[in-house]
This record gives sequence, structure tokens and C-alpha cells, in this order.
Amino acid sequence: MGRIKVGLVGIGNCASSLVQGTIYYGSRTEEVPGLITQNFAGYTPKDFEFTAAFDVDRRKVGKDLSAAIFEKPNCTQIFQPEIPHLGCEVKMGYRLDSIADHTTHYPLDRRFDALDDIYKSRDAAKKAIVGILRGAGVEVLVNYLPVGSEEAAFFYAECALEAHCAFVNAIPVFVSKKWGDKFREAGLPILGDDIKSQVGATIVHRVLTKLFEDRGQKIRRTYQLNVGGNQDFLNMLDRSRLESKKISKTKSVTSQMSVEPDPENIYVGPSDYVPWLNDNKLCFIRIEGEQYGGVPMHLELRLSVEDSPNSAGVITDAIRAAKVALDRKLSGPILEAACYLFKSPVQQVDDYTAKQMLMEMASGTSADSADNNGRKNLPEADILAKKGKF
Repeated sequence: MGRIKVGLVGIGNCASSLVQGTIYYGSRTEEVPGLITQNFAGYTPKDFEFTAAFDVDRRKVGKDLSAAIFEKPNCTQIFQPEIPHLGCEVKMGYRLDSIADHTTHYPLDRRFDALDDIYKSRDAAKKAIVGILRGAGVEVLVNYLPVGSEEAAFFYAECALEAHCAFVNAIPVFVSKKWGDKFREAGLPILGDDIKSQVGATIVHRVLTKLFEDRGQKIRRTYQLNVGGNQDFLNMLDRSRLESKKISKTKSVTSQMSVEPDPENIYVGPSDYVPWLNDNKLCFIRIEGEQYGGVPMHLELRLSVEDSPNSAGVITDAIRAAKVALDRKLSGPILEAACYLFKSPVQQVDDYTAKQMLMEMASGTSADSADNNGRKNLPEADILAKKGKF
């Protein structure tokens, strides 16, 4: 198999963990824990080649990606300190709505230090960024912008379309749902929306709600409260940036429930910013159920996890799935991978079915996969029906 030429938008904690992990896994010959799939249709993490990167922070723009991932305000754990020079200079991106105004009141080491836009207009910015993507031969563009970057997310999706790149939307903006047809018409894959962590707040909550229902217990009330100290949590102190995030996390949990609680009885979402936590996220889950005879019971759980490495293994599969989709000439939302890897795919399915779909996609090694025949122009529901999934 060949290399996968990857572009990154936003060189924050998640990008840092991904780049570190590419070196960490690529330098090992034995199977190392931390990945859902070691080999995805012939591709491994060592096949990643980062050829383009964008940011707006003065501490990162102009530096090689190998150095930029360790610059402030990044605060995730460093598990691979030695990164070779990657020959990928971080270019100036287009700011739009990617940074919340209130962050300027916080210490510089904790917030973005944004450069002024260098582009005279949106069209000029798009022309420049598309040119960089084409010149770098980017095949898969990953959107790692901060939560709440609605306008910026669609801007970079538009750049991916014009540069003819697959697009992986890691953030809770509904690009795949709203623009899936645009990518299908362009003959390009899109994966999204909102990356799941391997064992994070949403997947744990989702599995527990399914467990309650499978065991015959009705859920009366539930909450999921999250606190952390990274830039996303700082950005999300502006509650207006949380709408898509709350919808994405809530729907991912309630999609596994046959009867949803009243909206007043469910809360799923970020709660506060605690600087000294850095990239560690604390999650508190409570589920109140009704057991035999109407007798009440409840479950409480506390989860502590380093946020960015927790999602890096999942994005590693998403990037490889996007490349496989390109190889097989699949287009539009790639549900075979998105249903298991993202919180808000175009179509929600149960986790067992979603895992089967992902493993089937990962097991093939050629562009002549049996599922490829006629698949790329099917609507999402028909894709699953064709697979016998519902």
C-alpha cells in the first residue's frame, strides 16, 4: 500500500497526540495496544505523511509541525518526545469564528495568541488554502478546529471540496449531515461528525443506557457533566458555542434508548473549565432507573482520562477509512466507518452493528471490495439496507 497524505486544520492537543502516535506506533514492529485496528485494509499508522498544516497561533505558524505540536497553549501529555523533522510547515489559516472573544482575558499560556488575518477576503483565503492543499498533494484533510467553529468548519470543508480531498470532521459541527450530498456529487468521501473517544464520556454513557434498557430497567433521569482544562473547555465557557456539542453528545446517548426521558430529565454536555486539569477530562455520569416493582435505583460513575490521546486512536482509523474510501471510489458520508467512530454520523445504529461494519471495511485489501459495486450513489439508509443492517 502507498502513503496517506494528511492535512491538519488546527494544531492543538488532538493534533499533537495524533502526530506523536504516528511516530510511536510507526516505530514498533510488535502489536501495541491503543488502536481499534492495527491494520486497516492494508494501511498502518506508519503510512501517514503529514504534508499540510494550518493554524492561526503565532507560536505555531511558520514552524515545522514536529515543533508546533509542543507549543503553548497545548497541554496534553507528551508520550513521544522525539519527533523527527517532518518537512511540513504550519501555514497561516483563516480565523473566522474559531476563537471565542472571552479567551483574551486568560493568561497567554492558556489561550490562543492569534495572528491577524493575512487574507483580504474569504475568497482570497480559500484560493490560498486550496492552493496549499493541492500543492501538498493532500488526500485526507482533518478538521481539528475548536468546538463552536461553525463557519470555519464549513469553510475548510469547502476548501477540501475544491482541492479534491476527503474530509474528516472531528468536531461537533454537522458538516457530514448538511453537506454529505455535496461530497457525494464531487466523488469524495466525508467522515463525521464529532469524533468519539476510545473509552470516553459519551461511549461509556451510551453503553450504560443500552445496558439499562437491555436489562429491563426504564431510565427516568440521567446527566453527564464534563470538566477539563484544555483550550476546548476554555472556548466553551462561551455557552453560545455549545449548541452543536450538546446536540451531538445528547443524541449519541439517547439514540440507544427506545424511550427517551423528558428533555428536562437529561443533561449531557461540558460544564466548566478548570485550568490545572490541563488535557485531563473528568466526567461524572448519573443514571436513575426504575427496577422491578417500580423500586428506584441509580448508578454514579466518575471517569478521568487524558482527552486528546483518547481520541487519537479513533481518528487514526478515520483517516485510514477515508483513504480506503478514496481507493475504492466511495463518496459521500462513509457510514461503514462513521457509525462506529463518530458521535453524530448521518445514521445512528447500535454499537454492535457499527463495529461489524467497520471491521468489514477494514478487512478488505483491494479497491474491488464486494460492497463497492454501486454503493457510492446510494442514499445512506439504502447502504445499510443493502448490508442487511436494518
